[in-house]
Amino acid sequence: MLPHGDLDETPPTTSSASAEPEHSDTVTAQPLRSEEDLLALRHAVRAATLRVGFGLVDQTRVVTAASELARNAYVHGRGGTFELKTVQSAGRIGLQLSVTDEGPGIPDLDTAFIDGYTTGSGLGHGLGGARRLMDEFHVRTTPGQGTTIVAVRWDSRP
Repeated sequence: MLPHGDLDETPPTTSSASAEPEHSDTVTAQPLRSEEDLLALRHAVRAATLRVGFGLVDQTRVVTAASELARNAYVHGRGGTFELKTVQSAGRIGLQLSVTDEGPGIPDLDTAFIDGYTTGSGLGHGLGGARRLMDEFHVRTTPGQGTTIVAVRWDSRP
């Protein structure tokens, strides 16, 4: 597997090393069209992390990753949609983030994951940082047609 996850035509909900989620509920679907949407998304994700019982560290990881991915879709992907699901597998509970945009796509995904690389005015840590914060991370991108990222964070508490 490439270090950034699957690049199949259909984005997976879990990595090939994990079992399919046994149960999932859509928690929220959020358009990404304004700064207000990004703020509402952060609040919804924080509430979801509390609802599933994540500890403070996992709460922070998921909210940070969601914020980075949503901002990328808003800034670089000309807006998009964000979906958050609660998933369960093998007795574990997690949150699945799905971000889709219809922007220009990512022409060189390997380069996009290099810390410091940016196509805008940011620091270039967003995509790689979000991947490091999540347990599973999958990207489907097509130049000229957009990008979909699906990431899962499992509760790390025993």
